[in-house]
Amino acid sequence: MSYTLTAISAALPMAAGWSLHTLRLRRRIDAARRDPLTGLVTRDAFAERAARVIANGQSAVYLIDLDRFKQINDTHGHAAGDAVLRATAKRLTLWAPTGDGIVARFGGDEFAAVTRVRSQTELIWQADELAGVLTAPVSFEGRQFVVGASVGAVPCDSNGPDLSTLLRRADEAMYAAKQNGGGRFLADGPTPVHHTVNGRRAGRRGTAGGSEVAA
Repeated sequence: MSYTLTAISAALPMAAGWSLHTLRLRRRIDAARRDPLTGLVTRDAFAERAARVIANGQSAVYLIDLDRFKQINDTHGHAAGDAVLRATAKRLTLWAPTGDGIVARFGGDEFAAVTRVRSQTELIWQADELAGVLTAPVSFEGRQFVVGASVGAVPCDSNGPDLSTLLRRADEAMYAAKQNGGGRFLADGPTPVHHTVNGRRAGRRGTAGGSEVAA
């Protein structure tokens, strides 16, 4: 009996050490899957979580591109641009729980989201609310920056296309919104209608010959 108690006592510090090590490892992994500037998850972590939301029923995929961000960044400096990105991330984080959603920063001034929606009316409401919260001015060092955003949204369900296809369709809708001066644009179906180059919409920045409207 005394031998057993001694063995358990000796093992406790080791077990505690492993628990602490495991906790630290998990935190490092989580940090690596988050954007260091905004704290939002990155593309890979988003893909995993978004797939679970879509698998659970009717939902919507959004792609968001900020308007006038480049002008603010070029005119007022990267610190001002970073402040805009952090403010955008905070607003997205507050908006997403209304639809049990997840948001991510894909890079630059591009963000993505997936939320649950139960009807076309709910999708319109969520998209309008999202476009609205992103038009509020951002304060930085005594200045007020009005940025705005172009939001593309596409409805989907568990029997529809995969997330990559839905993001391409949302990207098309986002571009339509940007061509119309910003705000939100709802796709009329989940299937992309434009040609792609290396999995990206033809004409999009980063594709051969891309000449997308400046953000």
